[in-house]
Amino acid sequence: MSILFLTAAGAAPEAAAQFGLIPALKEGGPISIAIFSVMVIMSVFSFYIMFTKLFEQHKVLNQYKQLRAQFWRAASLEEGAAKLDKNSAYRQVVDDGISAQKQHGLLTDPGEAHDWIHNALERSKDAINSKLSTGLPFLATVGATAPFVGLLGTVIGIYSALIKIGIAGQADIGKIAGPVGEALIMTAIGLFVAVPAVLAYNWLQARNKTIASSLAVFSNELIGFMSSDGRLKPAPTAAAAGKPAPAAVKK
Repeated sequence: MSILFLTAAGAAPEAAAQFGLIPALKEGGPISIAIFSVMVIMSVFSFYIMFTKLFEQHKVLNQYKQLRAQFWRAASLEEGAAKLDKNSAYRQVVDDGISAQKQHGLLTDPGEAHDWIHNALERSKDAINSKLSTGLPFLATVGATAPFVGLLGTVIGIYSALIKIGIAGQADIGKIAGPVGEALIMTAIGLFVAVPAVLAYNWLQARNKTIASSLAVFSNELIGFMSSDGRLKPAPTAAAAGKPAPAAVKK
């Protein structure tokens, strides 16, 4: 937050010490300190979610690269699944597809195999997408509410300044500089918390859409492979994550 007070610090160190963040919080009293604490907590959790989600997404995107390069070289789904990491999102889709294929054969009144497997894979994809989206609503909430939390501090600061003007009977700049400064600082902190949260939310959402697209492509390939008894098999490739898979080739 030192950027907010860079000008004051450069012009007059004494003024910066008098009208810096700590004096401003003292000027606002317990309410300003509580509002500042809330915004600090919001900011810390926002950055925590952002970095953990980036790590999670990076892992899944790398798993897709591994999938495109190795999975379709296998002779069977079981063999292909064994080549993927146990915690891979795509390994979960394959395992759920294999399980659905086995369950279909046990039904007393089985429906179409394609629909049964398709529904199982849809549930698997939804579970993965839901896990990747965990925490993003918090970022959206912070982005939407942090400016208003800062505005609350601003209103309190302005109100304090007006009270001092009323008591003094005149607008003495020396008496109202503290409350007004505290008010402006709270507005700036609210924006400082909100802007990164909004940017992170939009960025992470876009990356989640890329992952959801790759899951949909792989799910369709898996259904094609199962429905054709392995005759419809995509060619292995080292394509980058998120890019459309090549056209399937018949074996």
